[in-house]
Amino acid sequence: MKDVMLSTRARAAVRLALDEDLADAFDARKSKWCDATSEALVDPKAVATGEIYAKGAGCVVAGATVAKAVMKAVDPKIKVVIHKPDGSVVKPKEPILSFRGKARSILAAERTALNFMQRMCATATLARKFVDATKRYGTLILDTRKTTPGLRVFEKYAVLCGGGTNHRMGMYDRVLMKDNHRRLWKGGNPDELDQAVVAARKKFPKLAVEVEVESLRECASALKARPEWIMLDNMSCADMKKCVKMCKGISKTEASGGITLERAKEVAATGVTAISLGCLTHSAGSVDLSLEWRTV
Repeated sequence: MKDVMLSTRARAAVRLALDEDLADAFDARKSKWCDATSEALVDPKAVATGEIYAKGAGCVVAGATVAKAVMKAVDPKIKVVIHKPDGSVVKPKEPILSFRGKARSILAAERTALNFMQRMCATATLARKFVDATKRYGTLILDTRKTTPGLRVFEKYAVLCGGGTNHRMGMYDRVLMKDNHRRLWKGGNPDELDQAVVAARKKFPKLAVEVEVESLRECASALKARPEWIMLDNMSCADMKKCVKMCKGISKTEASGGITLERAKEVAATGVTAISLGCLTHSAGSVDLSLEWRTV
């Protein structure tokens, strides 16, 4: 799993987040970020050490390198040590990372660093719960494109930290025919989905093709063209089992449609290759993290 901060989009997003919080406080001549409260109250020579930790149990770490990047962007002289790398599970108040540097700089970076981490940790923690619930079946836990605009690279990385698997990163790296695409293609004839697959492959021969189906009839139609994936949308587990049997040796299967943690095991038991979950990125919430001083 590559560090998310290797991404140019991630680095740009960190810069944008700092600009949002400290926009008029950046002194280009001194290349220094600061905040008004610290400028007013904190000795510019004050040095502090501290750490970031989770308050609750079972937190899966995601974004430790992002927090480090935020601090380094504010002040390259801040020393940051990551004690629990991304993907680790931490106990309450167990240090995830520690730091030492000018107090003003750390205060300027604090909220942005925590904002990234608390959301990323929540996504990673939720992904791990789904992975654990379905691991006996070897089912892949996939994310979706239901991400926060501009923050997809962080949220999909967090899914990886939780043991999940990334679906397509955008609309450019896979053909995925959903219901709205199908309705605009020759009226969406459920008996001609194979022709839609053929048309997609002709236009984009190097991309995997996936077709969303809502019935056994549609599944059989799409299968005639052997797409790489078939998405079983909002199906009963009984129908999923039948589709999985039909697709065996031809196409991989993806269960989709509001699948909860309570239902995940039952869905995995149908034999589907994967379960895709928008909730990983749109409803994970935040983990309660704290940045505390150790010495000032």
